[in-house]
Amino acid sequence: MAFSFDLLSEALLFGVLLGCFYAAVSIGLSVSFGLLDVPHVAHPAIMVLGSYATYVVASYGLDPILAGVVLMPVFFVLGILIYRFYYESFEKRGTEAGVRGLAFFFGIAFIVEVGLILVFGVDQRSVQAKYIGSSLALGEYRIPYRMLVAFGVALVLTFALTIYLSKTFTGRAIKAVAQDEPALRLMGVNPVRIKQWAFGIATAASVIAGSMLIIIGPVEPGLDRVYIGRTFAVVVLAGLGSMTGTVFAGLILGISESIVLMHPGLGASWAPAVSFLLLLVMLGVRPQGLFGR
Repeated sequence: MAFSFDLLSEALLFGVLLGCFYAAVSIGLSVSFGLLDVPHVAHPAIMVLGSYATYVVASYGLDPILAGVVLMPVFFVLGILIYRFYYESFEKRGTEAGVRGLAFFFGIAFIVEVGLILVFGVDQRSVQAKYIGSSLALGEYRIPYRMLVAFGVALVLTFALTIYLSKTFTGRAIKAVAQDEPALRLMGVNPVRIKQWAFGIATAASVIAGSMLIIIGPVEPGLDRVYIGRTFAVVVLAGLGSMTGTVFAGLILGISESIVLMHPGLGASWAPAVSFLLLLVMLGVRPQGLFGR
């Protein structure tokens, strides 16, 4: 069966919604890995932890997105503690911090996954909200409201973080700390405090991403392995640390996956390979990413 124009337009529509979601789940990694140069491979696991925390808080009758907002201060503190331990154990010593830090964050991801299995089991968990399960009729298409909600939250989160990083002194310090740390010290700013603050923001953004994740569909403890390739692909495709680029890279990945998913000759089994293909192509053609310098 040929790939019709109607099928292509539907793939583009859902690809835009999916792409904004991918941008939102990657924006925390864009800060921690792109700006701070921290090998945060545990980012998807922290996001799944945020989904389960949202599930617990939302069980008391709170809207899932509002539950994520309530949990942001808790995850902000968690991020500060994680970075402080990473700094004191690896970054401060300087020797092989990247390699050992990689093992450290893999360990965190493993601990989070095992901890979730011990507490919640291996069964999938989901949340309830008025917009979950219903859809908007748009001509011949029906768009799930849960995708529209995730789309809106993703845009707000990305816009807010972009404004914060570009318009505030602390935000500009976060963008500068990876580029010229000695110059930042000359301005009277402690780079370690800036980094731990930024890592806290990245972790707080992860819980909002986790809230959107559990709105999109049920979650289970091993779901982080599905998103680790996608999030790193978005960040590298965008250009390390580019918030605007993260949105465009998310859209590229989302539309590409959606087209592959709806193509009669390919299907769902090929969709996860798209992120790795885009990652390899970008590293070969333009290693600095679309918006990297």
